[in-house]
Amino acid sequence: MNIQVMIIDGQADFRTLLMHHVTTHWPDAVITAYDPTAGGYLPEEFSGAGNDVILLGDELGERKGLDILQQFLRRPNFPAIIYFGQTDSDVMAAKQAGADDALPRTDIRHDALVVKIGDALRARRRSAATGALFVGDAKIGIPALIRGYRLIRKISYSAHSAVYLGEREATGEKVVLKVLQQVPDDADTDTVGAFDRFLQEYELIGEIDHPNIVKIFDLGVSDDHAHIVMEFIGGGNLKSRIATGLSEEQAVSYLRQIASALAAIHRVGILHRDLKPANVMLRKDDSIALIDFGLAKRMRLTMAITGSGEIFGTPYYMSPEQGHGGVADHRSDIYSLGVLFYEMLTGRKPYKADSAMGIIYLHAQGPLPVLPLELSKYQPLTDRMLAKKPEDRLQSVAEVEDWL
Repeated sequence: MNIQVMIIDGQADFRTLLMHHVTTHWPDAVITAYDPTAGGYLPEEFSGAGNDVILLGDELGERKGLDILQQFLRRPNFPAIIYFGQTDSDVMAAKQAGADDALPRTDIRHDALVVKIGDALRARRRSAATGALFVGDAKIGIPALIRGYRLIRKISYSAHSAVYLGEREATGEKVVLKVLQQVPDDADTDTVGAFDRFLQEYELIGEIDHPNIVKIFDLGVSDDHAHIVMEFIGGGNLKSRIATGLSEEQAVSYLRQIASALAAIHRVGILHRDLKPANVMLRKDDSIALIDFGLAKRMRLTMAITGSGEIFGTPYYMSPEQGHGGVADHRSDIYSLGVLFYEMLTGRKPYKADSAMGIIYLHAQGPLPVLPLELSKYQPLTDRMLAKKPEDRLQSVAEVEDWL
């Protein structure tokens, strides 16, 4: 199960411990590890959007953990919270305050933690399923909300939006619609924040016109919902294509196309930060389209929850600096592209281990992966893309095409 977890605590070892427990059970979990003593306290308007569960420790600098817990609980639709206190009384107080569950931070047992997280996730999802929060639920009425489109099925959802396969009523053309739960009133600061983030995501993708980036057709507001209409890409994703096997020529062609897409987003100051086979879609003509900028960050902007100790993405494709919560720039995407290229050429990932922490360690400390002899002409390229230090890598994705 691919869950999104945010870990908040001032002790690096404790954050790492929790991340290890989570990724041992959910290897594909997307982790955000945040240190409030280094990055600053999260603002009152922080809504936890995009996360399934928050793991909140009580080592938070000058502010008390229970005070932060209560701040989070005041936000409507906040994700599930598991709290970690120093004493049994802290644990009891957290449960009484409204935390989904609580544990003593000095005695964390793996099985118990996994069960508590799983229970909290299931409880929240049951609540969402019966609450008619998303467009497409029976209480809302689809046709009147997104005029001109018929929704076929729900593909995915998060706390504030849902993604649907749909079609234009006038032409029958299949499209993908990302639908915001609700257009906000000015007084509803939580929903205003979600709406602003939704529009920013549209702006982030929609300002780029590139053949290898998903096409955005429309942004609209219908009744109480906003929506983005995107290209439907029917050829599956690169993950499934790698599983069936790629030729050397296909791998090089896909590398060129992905590099070109990354060059376009880097030019406007965007990092992808979650480059992996599942986020590379294939059209019927075998051209690729880069999707899912949910973890992207404009290099020129400082966001409310960025800072030391932040971890995004999937461990198999993380650069060493990204996996260790360091500063990541466009060269981190180059590293991830190198991992993708190695996997496209060989059908296997360059680093594997029994846990996410083991994979992260190998990215930073393991030897550079060696290609089979028949593919050795690409070894200098993969070495430059997968260099441990950013300054030793290719310095722009344009250099990939230059090398080829």
